Amino acid sequence: MSAFKAVWITRDEGAKAQNPAEVREIGVDDLMEGDVTIRVEQTTVNYKDGLAVTGKGPVVRRFPMIPGIDLVGEVTECSSNAYSKGNKVLLNGFGVGETHMGAYAGYARLNSDWLIPLPKGLSGHQAMSIGTAGYTAMLCVLALEDHGVTPDKGPILVTGAAGGVGSVAVAVLAKLGFEVIASTGRAGEADYLKGLGASEIIDRGELSGPAKPLNKERWAGAIDVAGSNTLANALSMTRYGGTVAACGLAQGMDLPTSVAPFILRGVTLAGIDSVMAPISRRTEAYERLVRDLDMAKLDAITTTIGFDDIIPHASAILEGKVRGRLVVEMG
Repeated sequence: MSAFKAVWITRDEGAKAQNPAEVREIGVDDLMEGDVTIRVEQTTVNYKDGLAVTGKGPVVRRFPMIPGIDLVGEVTECSSNAYSKGNKVLLNGFGVGETHMGAYAGYARLNSDWLIPLPKGLSGHQAMSIGTAGYTAMLCVLALEDHGVTPDKGPILVTGAAGGVGSVAVAVLAKLGFEVIASTGRAGEADYLKGLGASEIIDRGELSGPAKPLNKERWAGAIDVAGSNTLANALSMTRYGGTVAACGLAQGMDLPTSVAPFILRGVTLAGIDSVMAPISRRTEAYERLVRDLDMAKLDAITTTIGFDDIIPHASAILEGKVRGRLVVEMG
């Protein structure tokens, strides 16, 4: 197997900050151990990938590292009986790109029990248009449903609505018949969000300040990517018996609120983890995405880039300059 390009991250011994990410040529022997080798065909750039590539968040915990938490590819070798050469597989999470070398390279060597077959009804490009962001959005929708939140109960708030998680969440919720209130800091994205199915657009400034323990009831549930004051405000305005699915920390990891929403209104705070979610839940999420996500809307929220665009787009996604989803065609 000849040399191939990889985004490579290092950190000097004893240093707290990682070195700037660079592109270098490596061989398969530079990869970590695993029972399956995959030729990477598509990957994506998530917010978490932006943190990893730029070093602006403590995502990478082993050096050297190849970032990239999502991939679709073709199995070239498998020492277990899990997959055969030529099988198309999908990966989201499991510490790949954090503690195990990830997707931003021509090949990846992984553990087969982290993978699922590429879902029927999805191309590799569509699967990466969904990526961890869209798969996380579906996990949030499943959590709302698990707690009895239905369209007749009232609207759903989606924070960070113009981002990857938010865009897919808005599209899926709208198709399921929910009234969607989309919160964004980008006023210019109002038409985009309404095109995905949002009924109302609110400025994120309404939610980013300190929250009252309880505020006027406004929505039956919420999907929140921000944490901190935004999550506190979302909780304080959730209707009796509602549910808030929390899956991100773009504003912060703190939660400056009280127990009032939980014990006075019976609100549920559902934590959503996409990294270590069991295979059965992943499979359910993708089956629902095939059914409940309008693929025309998925195409509308997706921008396709090449391998050499990964590093600059990692910075852009942290700066709020990326709308929707980014798919990397490895070429």
